[in-house]
Amino acid sequence: MVQTVASTKAGALVSTFRDEYTKAFRWMLLARTLDDKFAGLYRAGKIHGGVFLGRGQEALSVSVGLALRKGDVFAPLIRDQAGRLAFGEPILDAVRTYLGSTLGPMRGRDGNIHRGRPREGLLPMISHLGAMIAVVNGILFARRLRNISGVVGAASIGDGGTSTGSFHEAINLAAVEKLPLVLIVANNQYAYSTPTSRQFACRDLVDKAIGYGVDSHTVDGTDLSACLEVVGEAVKCAREGHGPQMVVARLLRLCGHGEHDVADYVDPELKQSPVGRDCLKVAEEHLLQQGWADARTVELWRSEMVQKAEDAVATVQREPVPDPYEEDWRALSSQRLLEAREERPG
Repeated sequence: MVQTVASTKAGALVSTFRDEYTKAFRWMLLARTLDDKFAGLYRAGKIHGGVFLGRGQEALSVSVGLALRKGDVFAPLIRDQAGRLAFGEPILDAVRTYLGSTLGPMRGRDGNIHRGRPREGLLPMISHLGAMIAVVNGILFARRLRNISGVVGAASIGDGGTSTGSFHEAINLAAVEKLPLVLIVANNQYAYSTPTSRQFACRDLVDKAIGYGVDSHTVDGTDLSACLEVVGEAVKCAREGHGPQMVVARLLRLCGHGEHDVADYVDPELKQSPVGRDCLKVAEEHLLQQGWADARTVELWRSEMVQKAEDAVATVQREPVPDPYEEDWRALSSQRLLEAREERPG
């Protein structure tokens, strides 16, 4: 009887993880498809400004989005399309921002990745590296003052960002105040074109966490299973009151810093090493090996994601862009406040 109960529980755990893994893979697939579409639009001259892809970082990113829940806070970076989608960002928000639609969250005023839904916990990013950690700290501290418990704030950063003063000040504050912060560090081997050997002298980036009294975790960023497990555990620890957690994932950015960058500075040996594996291909192979999906099902999913991306772009291309002669360029917050006052009766 005991063995039967144990077997039942084990089977339920496997089934739950299979469902989570499959969900994560589908978000990764949509993010990669959407990124590829943006790259194509950029090359066709349909997108102005930069296009930044998350190719190679989807497994880490999606794990963050799935580990968080309603009421939590997420501060993504430029390669977090998978995490944004998993956390609840509508695909139209991304497309509208890149194509400058006035119906987007930024109303066509700011392109690319400076978008978000603050009221829903998805923060628009500040481009200065490391700056978003302090923003998340502030939100978490404000919620503490309001006696709101059980929330977690996740902030993404790259290996280069850990060399900034903003990083050091914010992680120190989070440690002193024991904030439920989860700091996700994508060690993708290059800060734009600067290799990690020219960024830090410690053996591993997790060593930086030790000096601040922060719990640290390492993970193979090319392995979706490992990312789901490690990021999920870090979020759980933060939520249970164990203070800030720092997760360092080793992976390789499988594209340039942006679509304008050919990335010829990347060491070819890195591309052939385990760190250079494509996390999407690794995840697909695992799905097939485990029998959680077959090749035909994966192709159907891929076709579904292509159609979603195409439909979103077709919709947005019919939407208006800002008219510089008629647009009221005041700050969005003050403009919405004014609109609310005007709508108020009496």
